[in-house]
Amino acid sequence: MAAEPRPEPGARARGRARRIAVTGATGLVGTALVRALRDGGAAVARIGRRTPTPGSGDVQWDPERGRLDPAAMAGVDAIVHLAGERIDGGRWTAVRRARIRDSRVRGTRLVAETAARLDPPPRVLVTASAIGYYGDRGAELLTEASPPGAGFLADVCRAWEGAAEAAGAAGIRVVSLRIGLILAGHGGALPRIARVFRLGAGGVVGSGEQYVSWIGLEDLVRAIACVLDAEALAGPVNAVAPAPVTNREFTRALGRVLGRPTPLPLPAWAVRLLLGEMGERLLLDSARVLPRRLEAAGFRFHHPDLDGALRAALGRPPAVRGGP
Repeated sequence: MAAEPRPEPGARARGRARRIAVTGATGLVGTALVRALRDGGAAVARIGRRTPTPGSGDVQWDPERGRLDPAAMAGVDAIVHLAGERIDGGRWTAVRRARIRDSRVRGTRLVAETAARLDPPPRVLVTASAIGYYGDRGAELLTEASPPGAGFLADVCRAWEGAAEAAGAAGIRVVSLRIGLILAGHGGALPRIARVFRLGAGGVVGSGEQYVSWIGLEDLVRAIACVLDAEALAGPVNAVAPAPVTNREFTRALGRVLGRPTPLPLPAWAVRLLLGEMGERLLLDSARVLPRRLEAAGFRFHHPDLDGALRAALGRPPAVRGGP
């Protein structure tokens, strides 16, 4: 077994403190990542829409207008690009579809082209993607070598990853993190799901046989730190835990962790009626994804099993051996 790497987000690069630029720095993942990087000693430049506080080292951008000043990015050793429109914010109207796609493709292209113009260029660009790349694949085991699926999310993910082409052409190592369902107690989908379960209204969605590929927030931040330093990693990397589960298994695990029954199934027709295509893609599609490249790089998950990840995210005590 390969020894676990212990990536230090603040490790020094080329004999000086590393400067890492992060888009989406105020979101769920970005906030946790910035904290971890700074705790490790890195200088973090948060890329955002607001005018930066003087002396903060932060950078302003306007992805809709294609504005990101290369001079403000000078000296950046690495870029982590996390920004993008939420996909679960409402029904996918034509306008929302365009915003979801454009926020990812335009933003990634702007970051990649800006990175390519820097002298010297950053060593690595880590850009978020999603397991939506694989589409609805039933129980098929999916790795980074699997072909893309069909549908809106798969199309968006292909364009999203392709938008980083300019950085790769400039010799920058580009990593596309295909991220699964993020388990965090203070943001994302889990608190909303847990609220329903605490009310005793949780239950299996659709057939319950569709696979959920997930990752704990702490492990996702550690995975980003790993790929920042893993020089051999480039291209797609699945950022999911090694134990995908069916929706039925997820439902039972969450009910067990919260100590609540899960008696109320949500039929597939109700998902389609209430949420439209957004609900169908996010709740009924199946993607059984494995983190082959992360594990081959020696990465070890702090929470490789769902029960432990849910308990950590929701602040519940560990399960007692032989108990529930």
